[in-house]
Amino acid sequence: MNDLEKGFLEEEENFQSNFANKWFQTLIQAEQYVGAVYSISYETALVQIHDHYREKVGGIPSLSFLIATRIKPNEENNEIIDYTLEDSSIILLRVMDAAQLPNSDEAERIRVESAQRVSGEIDKNWDDPAAMDARTNYLLSFAGVECRVIGTFFLDEDPDNSSRLIKRFGSDLSNYYPNQGLTVYKPNANALKEIVNYQDTARREDLRNHSRVVIGDVRYASTNRGFQEISNVEVSISPADLLEQKTALFGMTRTGKSNTTKIIAKSVFNLRFDPKVEKPPRIGQIIFDPNGEYANENVQDPNKEKNPSALKNVWQSNPNGKPEDVVTYGILNHPNDPHRRLMKINFYDEDMLQTGKEIINGVFINETSQYIRNFVQVEFKKPIQTENEFDSEAYSTTIRYKRRVLAYRALLKKAGFPVPVQLKPNLAKLFNRDLITLMQNVTLAPKDQDKEQAIITAGETLTNSTPTWDSLATAFEGLFYFLNTNQYTEFNREYIRNSSTGESWADPDLVRILEMFTFTKGANQMGQVRNQHTEETNTDFAMDIYRELKDGKLVIIDQSSGEPEVNQSSAERIMKEIFHKNQQEFRKGEIPQDILIYIEEAHNLLPSGSDLELENIWVRTAKEGAKYRLGMVYVTQEVSSIQKNILKNTANWFIGHLNNSDETRELCKFYDFADFEKSIRRAQDRGFLRVKTISNLFVVPVQIKKFEV
Repeated sequence: MNDLEKGFLEEEENFQSNFANKWFQTLIQAEQYVGAVYSISYETALVQIHDHYREKVGGIPSLSFLIATRIKPNEENNEIIDYTLEDSSIILLRVMDAAQLPNSDEAERIRVESAQRVSGEIDKNWDDPAAMDARTNYLLSFAGVECRVIGTFFLDEDPDNSSRLIKRFGSDLSNYYPNQGLTVYKPNANALKEIVNYQDTARREDLRNHSRVVIGDVRYASTNRGFQEISNVEVSISPADLLEQKTALFGMTRTGKSNTTKIIAKSVFNLRFDPKVEKPPRIGQIIFDPNGEYANENVQDPNKEKNPSALKNVWQSNPNGKPEDVVTYGILNHPNDPHRRLMKINFYDEDMLQTGKEIINGVFINETSQYIRNFVQVEFKKPIQTENEFDSEAYSTTIRYKRRVLAYRALLKKAGFPVPVQLKPNLAKLFNRDLITLMQNVTLAPKDQDKEQAIITAGETLTNSTPTWDSLATAFEGLFYFLNTNQYTEFNREYIRNSSTGESWADPDLVRILEMFTFTKGANQMGQVRNQHTEETNTDFAMDIYRELKDGKLVIIDQSSGEPEVNQSSAERIMKEIFHKNQQEFRKGEIPQDILIYIEEAHNLLPSGSDLELENIWVRTAKEGAKYRLGMVYVTQEVSSIQKNILKNTANWFIGHLNNSDETRELCKFYDFADFEKSIRRAQDRGFLRVKTISNLFVVPVQIKKFEV
């Protein structure tokens, strides 16, 4: 090796040594010493701590982080640390509870005897010098602490550049020596910030080098006192962790779920302003807002006039924000949201017939009546229309389609949907003259005189060139009665024999529509969605929403008004549009748009059973959405309300207060939330969450900051 090569090697080694020294000095400070590990295994460590050092570092809260190492603080002697040695590592511990020292029984006996000596002397405690000598007091001030081994911090060569070192964290303990001492320190603010914000280096490419976003501060316990010396230690996450992943947000009502959702949505929204990225991404986000708390200023928030805390105002959080980047939708107008777009379509528009029919089908989702189930099967697939009677098959298809459309529009009118002024009934060539003649001269049994009169009236109406929509609704009821008479059966037999297509005069879909006229219930239920009808548009709001998501906008669907069934069916239509459009992009070999979907009150939409209903669009999105670049944030009060397979595939977790052991036991199945089970049940503080994301390798207790624009 020549001198030049030696020089490069020495320079590289010096750089690595300096990096190692600097990083370990960040984590280890002599003044943060608390004690020593006296027993260790792969899962737990027992630490001996003296009261003097416990007090000196501001206390040792339950669930706080400690670090154990053989590395000595080297601020004074500048000893070079060889990062390749086994001892050049730091074991991360989490305080779980007190532990019994071998002499605990003897210590307890002495304390009891001292307390007995000062019994009744309320101005003295049993540790007063008069009751206990200094030597005994010193020895009894040692106590054991049981800790969970979370993992190991160490340094390694960067696989992309061997001359540099990278920080690594292993989620276990690779080795231990029971007779080898480990000194324990409580991380100060700087060290703690380094620990809780550690990010898995293997996720660097997945995270696309985006900036991290501060979501709150470290908080160990409900009793959060300032002298614990961890105040204002900021915790950050990478918003890119949420993309193409499932994220769970659990907590009781009024424990900060909505505020956390706003913080998450804001962090993803602000990726478009990321200075670290040459071409920042615009992530489409859609929030289904059942209570209107994201689309409107929350009346529960203080100073809502000075602080427009509604998420719809998030564009104001950056000087480069634009109001058109956030869009709100709703069933009804809102006085404080003049730019709101209404989720309405023209149910009578020929291009929107099937879209409107799907909305109506959503009303009947739980209906079991056979005539309604038959009606749900009707579809309006527009044929290639022709007026050429010589093309018998195509002409017959066109006539049948027009007949169904006419009947369906009359049914809409009966259900209370206002008819566009310019839309008039057109009966030309739709009804066979022989059929009408038979209807006008029908004769039924005396018990069916009402139906006979309805059929005769219907025949007269169908000869009228300018009938009203109301008269047509009555006529179609009579036509249905006629289709069930012997006269029609004989007519239809002759019609089929002479037909070039060999089909009945009344196709099955027409019969299904006509039957709806004979029941008041069907039309009344259809009327539940008439507030989604307008004659002022000819586009589908679901398609409009998807286009806005493709443009990277934040879309908020206000579902606080309108019938629950209507809101649910509208949400399903929107989700189907999003899922199928991204699926089409994927199948064409293109990269779909990243879209993040927020589901509030997720227990109402996601299944809780043991089987995944794969026809359910929410289930399909949860199960298959990742490959189509669809991420999901589901928010609910109960862990047990979510299907287990969905939970098993959830990467990011935000856990607030849950008040019963059934829910916390379910949570204990995931990551290291078992450590926090008691704290989750006990601490009811708003915004106090336990956070685990895909690139943060262990749970961190966080006080989520308040959302502000």
